[in-house]
Amino acid sequence: MPPTGVHRAAGSVRTAGALAVTLIVTVSALAGCHAGGSGGSGGPPAEEGRGAARPATAVRLPPRHAGFDYQIGGAYPPPTGVRIVSRDRSDSPARGLYNICYVNAFQAQPEERSAWPADLLLRDPHGRAVIDEDWNEPLLDIGTAARRTRVAARVNRWIDGCADKGFDAVEPDNYDSYTRSHGLLTASDATAFMALLSRHAHARHLAVAQKNTAELAGQRRRAGLDFAVAEECGQHDECGVYAKAFADRVVDIEYTDSGLRKALDGWGGRLSIVRRDRDVSPPGSAEYVRKAR
Repeated sequence: MPPTGVHRAAGSVRTAGALAVTLIVTVSALAGCHAGGSGGSGGPPAEEGRGAARPATAVRLPPRHAGFDYQIGGAYPPPTGVRIVSRDRSDSPARGLYNICYVNAFQAQPEERSAWPADLLLRDPHGRAVIDEDWNEPLLDIGTAARRTRVAARVNRWIDGCADKGFDAVEPDNYDSYTRSHGLLTASDATAFMALLSRHAHARHLAVAQKNTAELAGQRRRAGLDFAVAEECGQHDECGVYAKAFADRVVDIEYTDSGLRKALDGWGGRLSIVRRDRDVSPPGSAEYVRKAR
């Protein structure tokens, strides 16, 4: 997630399509999953670990080493040279580019907390909701197969919205929320839940990004992940982890000039890298910063 202050929420026509250099791939079946509900199937996604694998589905991957802009703080006309853009699910894709749809998938935004059933918010032993203090966001309870299925059914409706608007991929944020759960959730819970989202997104012909969480890059196949959206991988010396796991299909957002220099010095010829301000502000804001070199 961006470090501070970005509104993250839950509209337009199908994009003209990603540029010709993007790759059409066949997504293999997720290990340990069986065919579940895709858009229009009418049923909730089935939990992992039972039955036959789902059929392969074609998705479009982002181009490697392409101009990128991170616009989850508000959409605006992409700068010259940009070929990949990430926008919030409340916005519409940019015509003719490769578009990634941001979804806050593992936590409830403060303004949406009341829309979630109380039993789907993670609770500590005293019954209090477990909160990501940086964002004042309750963690969603993905600690059992039944709850994962129920949470995924709701998040998958947002993913359907991304597909219906014409996005090419989805970026489910807060994959690492288990690290803020005080031991109540595990990495296995996170990957199992991500697998549910990935299967649904793939059925809607959306590629799926791993958001941060370098420690789980080795689980990308189990989780059904196709490329990475990394924040400050240059600053934290993690770009190589993502580059290896995703064959250089990595978009990186740096929030400092020093992080940008490190990312470009080590990976500028291979990955898609941009410097943004920490609030990911649109142009016209006093905080707006965007640099690609």
